[in-house]
Amino acid sequence: MQVRDVAQGDFPAIQSIYTRHVLVGLASFEEVPPDVAELRRRFDDVAGRGLPYFVAVGAGAVQGYGYCAPYRARSAYRYALENSVYVRDDLRGRGIGTLLLAALIERCALLGYRQMIAVIGDSANTASIALHARFGFLRVGTLRSVGYKFGRWVDSVQMQRPLGAGDATPPAT
Repeated sequence: MQVRDVAQGDFPAIQSIYTRHVLVGLASFEEVPPDVAELRRRFDDVAGRGLPYFVAVGAGAVQGYGYCAPYRARSAYRYALENSVYVRDDLRGRGIGTLLLAALIERCALLGYRQMIAVIGDSANTASIALHARFGFLRVGTLRSVGYKFGRWVDSVQMQRPLGAGDATPPAT
């Protein structure tokens, strides 16, 4: 298994992975899967900020992907990022998410960011909650019933971990 920066040819596989999560899962609160062009537009926004966007490749195919984006748009949030990790449905539980999240944490710390936030769809998503906890994320809150998908109310779990020096020192300017 190799984790590498995304390439333009990876987007059909990324779109396939994400479509499955949108249509049958609660990791995303989107209800209509975006097309490849929209996913490339989102990638361009992430890449244009110098933020990581990775794929995990094994057996010659994209098996998962992950990226970080700004947590919020206002300037005071500029050292905080939100991570997203998606794995092919048939390959979950094989360490792919672990590889992707480790790579995201390492790259974002090197870039000087200080906090990483996970916004996890569905408080019953124990796999994602456990993955983040293994990397030192602490559960900092649950927004109850903020999403409505598949005919039911869905929570959003917030987890957070420091990067680098975290809040122990001011950031370099």
